[in-house]
Amino acid sequence: MFIRPYYRKKDGKRHAYWALVESYRTERGPRQRVVAYLGQLDEKGRLGVKRAAEGRQSRQKKLIDDVKPEWVEVDASRVRVENQLNFGGPWLALQLIRRLGLHDFLRQTIPGGKEDVPWSLMALVLVICRLCHPSSELNIAEHYYRQGALADLLGIPAAKVNEQRLYRSLDILLPHKEALEAFLKNRLGELFDLEYDLLLYDVTSTYFEGEAKANPMAQRGYSRDHRGDCKQVCIGLVVSKCGMPLGYEVFAGNRNDVTTLEEIVETMERRYGKADRIWVGDRGMVSRQNIEFLREGNRRYIMGTPKSMLKQFERELLAEDWKSIRQGLEVKLCPTPDGEETFILCRSRDRREKEKAMHGRFEVRIEEGLKKIEASCRRKKWKPTTIAQRVGKLMGRNSRAAGLFDVDVKEGPDGRAELVWRKVDAWRDWAELSEGCYLLRSNVTDWSAEDLWRAYIQLTEAEAAFRIHKSDLRIRPIWHQREDRVLAHILVCFLAYVLWKTSAGMCRATGLGDEPRRVFDELDKISLVDVVLPTRTGTELRRRCITRPTDHQTILLQHLGLNLPKNIKMNPM
Repeated sequence: MFIRPYYRKKDGKRHAYWALVESYRTERGPRQRVVAYLGQLDEKGRLGVKRAAEGRQSRQKKLIDDVKPEWVEVDASRVRVENQLNFGGPWLALQLIRRLGLHDFLRQTIPGGKEDVPWSLMALVLVICRLCHPSSELNIAEHYYRQGALADLLGIPAAKVNEQRLYRSLDILLPHKEALEAFLKNRLGELFDLEYDLLLYDVTSTYFEGEAKANPMAQRGYSRDHRGDCKQVCIGLVVSKCGMPLGYEVFAGNRNDVTTLEEIVETMERRYGKADRIWVGDRGMVSRQNIEFLREGNRRYIMGTPKSMLKQFERELLAEDWKSIRQGLEVKLCPTPDGEETFILCRSRDRREKEKAMHGRFEVRIEEGLKKIEASCRRKKWKPTTIAQRVGKLMGRNSRAAGLFDVDVKEGPDGRAELVWRKVDAWRDWAELSEGCYLLRSNVTDWSAEDLWRAYIQLTEAEAAFRIHKSDLRIRPIWHQREDRVLAHILVCFLAYVLWKTSAGMCRATGLGDEPRRVFDELDKISLVDVVLPTRTGTELRRRCITRPTDHQTILLQHLGLNLPKNIKMNPM
C-alpha cells in the first residue's frame, strides 16, 4: 500500500487531499483501489502513513521529503524477533526461474480464467517446493508454505494455498509437458552454450506406495530400488553430455529397457528434428532389432554390450597390444571385417579388483552353503527335489559365482538325497581373464578408442540425474494413484531437476565447482524475520527484514552475481 495525493481547486486555490491506495493482482494484471481517504494530512500525519507504507513504493519519499524525521525511544530490553521464515532457498529458486524465463513462459502458456490465483504461479509453488523441500501437496499446504517466505516472494497468501488447489495445478500443468521440454532445451542451450551432438539415454524406475489399481502403467517389474514387492513405472531420460536434460518419457513398470529405445529416439527426433547426433546407451539397450533400427535411419551410436559377448574376443583379450589412456585403464579397437562397426575392448584395474573381490565373496558363500546342505543330507533323509530347490536358491542369491560350481543332486540306494559338487577350473580361468573387462560397440569409425570410451563414460551423467531425482528431489515413492497425477508428479520433479542443473551450470561458470547442493544449503540458512521494536509510548514498530548474510554467504552471492533484496516487495512475478 502507498499514499497518493488527489488535488482539488477550492476558492481559487489548489488543495491536496491524501488517500491510502492498495495494489492487487487480477487475471488482467495489477490493479489499484482506494482503501481510505485520509483528508488534508499534516506533516506528522503524512510521516506516520509513510512509515506504515515504507518499503512498498520508493517514490513515497518524494511525497514527504520536506518532512523532518521524528525520533522515538525504543526499549532495548524488549526488542524481539518474530515469525522467522525460510527465505534463502525459495529466493534462490526464484532467481533460477527468472534466469530461465520459466515464469514468463508459464504465464503465457497456461490460459487464465476466473481463478483467484493464476495457475502459472501455483505451478511455480509446486516446482520451488519440490526443489527446496520435497514433500506431498498436503504437507506443502499445511506446513512448508506457511513456514517459508513464498507468500511474500510470490504474493500468494497462505490461505489461498490448499491441497485441492495444488492438485488442480498438477492437472493444468501436465498438458504442457512437451512445450516445456522444448522451451527449456532451447533456453538451457542459450544460457550455457550447449551442444546436443551427443545424447545419453538411460532408464530407471520408481515405485508406488499403494496398489494403484486405477493406473494401468503401474506394474511389477525389475526394480532398481530393490522394491520388487511394489508396483512401479519406468522413466527414460535423455540428457546432453554434460547432464542437461532434453526430455523424458514414462513407461509401464513391466517394460523392458531394450523395448524403449526406438520409441524415445523417434520422440526426440519428432520434437527437435533429426540431426547428426550420436546416441549413447548402456548394454540394457542393445538388441539386434535396435541396432538395425539405428542403422536404417543412418543414426550413429555407441552402446555397451552384454558380458557374454566378451567370449568372442578371447584372443584379443590375451594379446598385448592394449593402449593405456589413463592410469589403470586400457582400451583396444577391434573393427569388424566389413568395416561398418567397431568394437572397443576396455580393461579397468579398479573394476578388476572389484569383480575379483565379488567373485571371491560369492564363492565363499556358495561353498559354505553347499557344505551345510551336504551335512544336512547326511543327518536327515531328504527328497532330491527338496535339496535341488535349496541348491537353486543358493545359486540364485550368489549368481555371480554360480558358474564356478558343478552341482548334481542324486538319489541314493535308500532313497536319500545325495549332493555331489566340484569347482570348474575352466570357469575360474575365464573369470580371471575377463575380470575388469567390458565391451562397447559403435558405428562411429572415425574416432579413436579414447574418444569413443570418453563418450560412453558420459552415461554417468544420466545415472547422476537419476540419483538426484531419487535422493534430493524424492521422486520416490509415488503416493498418487491416478495416472495423470503420477505423470504430473514426475513432470514437477523434472522441472525441479532443470533448476538444479541451472544452478550447477552457474556454479561451474563462476568457479564454485559442481556442488549445487552445498551452495543451496548454505544460502538456505538466510531467513526472513519480523523485528519488533517496543517504543516508550507503548506502541510497537515492526519491520520485516532479511537476516544479514555471513561472509561465506556473501562470497557465494557475489560469485553467482545475485543481490539480496533490501525490502520484500509483494507480487514480484
